[in-house]
Parts: sequence; C-alpha cells; structure tokens
Amino acid sequence: MLDREGPVPVYKQIAELIHAQIRDGELIEGDPIPSEAEMEAEYGVARLTARRVARELRELGLVHTEPGLGTFVGDGVVYRPRRRPLLYQQMAKEIAERIERRELKANRPIPSEKSLMQQYGVAKATVRQTVKFLRDQGYVFTVPHRGTYVSSPENWPQG
Repeated sequence: MLDREGPVPVYKQIAELIHAQIRDGELIEGDPIPSEAEMEAEYGVARLTARRVARELRELGLVHTEPGLGTFVGDGVVYRPRRRPLLYQQMAKEIAERIERRELKANRPIPSEKSLMQQYGVAKATVRQTVKFLRDQGYVFTVPHRGTYVSSPENWPQG
C-alpha cells in the first residue's frame, strides 16, 4: 500500500490516504483522524512520521488539533457533539469497573503507566489524564515517589 522506496515521503502518502477518506465522506467534520499510536500500528511508521501526517493535514486546512484530545476533521469552528466518550474517560471507566469488581484491591497499586500505555496503545499524557480523572472521582490516590493506589471503597463515588 505504501511505497517506502519511492520519491513521495511516507508521511505524505498517509496524509493523502486520510485526505481521500475525508474527500469520500468516510471521515466527516468533527471525526477524529487516527491517533499517532494508531498510525504507528496500522502503517508501521515511527511516532515522528505519524506526527508529520497530522501537521501536513493541518497545513492543508483539513484538520485541527485539540491539545490532549486529538486531531479532528475540519477547522474546529463548527460544533459537533462527540459520538463516544473521550479515550481517557473510556480507560478510566474500565479501570473503575475493575476496582469496583475488586480485581484491583484497596491500598494496592494500579497498573503502571508503562503497562497502561502498552495495553491501550496510548501516550503517557493520556495515561496521566486517565489517572487524574480516577483520582478526581476518588477511585485512586497518589503517593509522591511511590505510585498510585486504589482508594478504600468509602472514597469511591456513590451512585
């Protein structure tokens, strides 16, 4: 699919594939384009190459990036409700369910940043956003220089 030996850089080829999806209506205003991690996995490219794809599409005026959220089709001016929860919220929901089922025990560490990055195929910033979300809800607490642990059930959200 990609011509890695030809004169057109790989990032431009991937950008053209995504551009075609936008042109053909497969991706519409407000839809996310594949994340850097997804491009790495799907196209077998480095993170820097995936980053250049998003920059190329931004320069063409096809997408916009919302820091901490991702890159989306369109210029960001038109409001479009999200169809699904943000990735960090989905991750937090899954971890909270494991805590509530007692798979992750009170006063014991949650999986490490590295293992969560690998499990979900996300960047460290996304994992940290997930942990902050869980901490804000009361599911976990962090001890500086020690790690993040499951809170006692009385600290969990009621509902």
